[in-house]
Amino acid sequence: MAERPKGFKRAVSAAVATLLALVVMAAFVWRDDIASNALDPKEPFQTYEPPPTPDYRQRAAWALLPAHPDVWTAADPPADVFFIGPTSYDGGQDWNGPIDDVQADKFFRRVVAPNYAGPFVRVGRLFAPRYRQASLYTLLTLREDARDARRFAYGDVLAAFREYMIADNKGRPFIVVGVEQGGTLASRLIADEIARDPAVRARLVAAYLIETVVPAGAPPLTPCVRPREAGCLAAWASAFEHDSERVQALKDRSLVWDANGELGNISGRTPLCFNPLLGATSNAAAPAKLNLGAANATGLEWGARPAFLTRQVSAKCEDGILRVSRPKPKMLKNTGSWADKRKVPGYNLFYGDLEADAKGRVVALTSSPEFSPPAPPITKVRAVKGSAVHQIDR
Repeated sequence: MAERPKGFKRAVSAAVATLLALVVMAAFVWRDDIASNALDPKEPFQTYEPPPTPDYRQRAAWALLPAHPDVWTAADPPADVFFIGPTSYDGGQDWNGPIDDVQADKFFRRVVAPNYAGPFVRVGRLFAPRYRQASLYTLLTLREDARDARRFAYGDVLAAFREYMIADNKGRPFIVVGVEQGGTLASRLIADEIARDPAVRARLVAAYLIETVVPAGAPPLTPCVRPREAGCLAAWASAFEHDSERVQALKDRSLVWDANGELGNISGRTPLCFNPLLGATSNAAAPAKLNLGAANATGLEWGARPAFLTRQVSAKCEDGILRVSRPKPKMLKNTGSWADKRKVPGYNLFYGDLEADAKGRVVALTSSPEFSPPAPPITKVRAVKGSAVHQIDR
């Protein structure tokens, strides 16, 4: 057989190289679609069998829980904090993740709890339910199946809150904190369980809906308009300056609850915008000198206070979005896998600001002549081996 001419071999090699380059280029261009498709359960939610229902009478159903949730002592913080975490479950087979998923729990303990529940450790006892959270994929699509999964997750959060109020609150002042998907669920929880009940609302210190879009024209609670104001709502979604893609996504793709308890697109409505540097829902500019402390607490032991980096960012509400200057330290930049970069960042630009803000609102509520304090705290507690206040179950 005659040997192929060298020119032919070079042409074949060039064609193969070009094809490989095109494949690599296509994979790069459509990398988000490829990764997102891998997380699609590829099953209608209507025929999907969700993971087992959590029992919130059991400690295993809580990611954060005091050692003795139904009692408190004078050494405990002055309030409670009901914390609804963001999505930590990637997905793939399930629309809603089981509460015992190892990787999701690891992300919560390593990233979410230290950075987003951490600012409230010195303000209140932490109650964070494990719930069958809608997967990361549901945040990447507007399909009705994804909305069904997020509606389904609300049932767990509602059940956990009711168990907390009946078994553990005992008349104490409390704070609600929700982050991203958890913030959206918290928004409906406030409308259903808090705003409509004067006795419960009278004990609400504040609700913080972090990185959460809430329509300014129909908030579930009166917005916070000044520091040291109690019983109000602090909600915001942020974007770095000049990040027009993020701003447009927040305005076009954010889902919010309507009056009938259904999830729908925000449809051009202006979001509510609380500025953590000002402690108020305001369009005024806040310079970086007001920033009390950005922090990267990822991987820290639970309860450890991270080192603060002050004066890191400025912030200003524009058209309902909190525009934040980009921080310079590497520790305040998002890292991790493709999926991790689409979850909450492993740092909190307003860690110190939220801690101070929440402390001020607790004082405002508990010092008000209209506030009815709970019964005196229990000073003697039966020791339970292996338990500790503000414990993360492992």
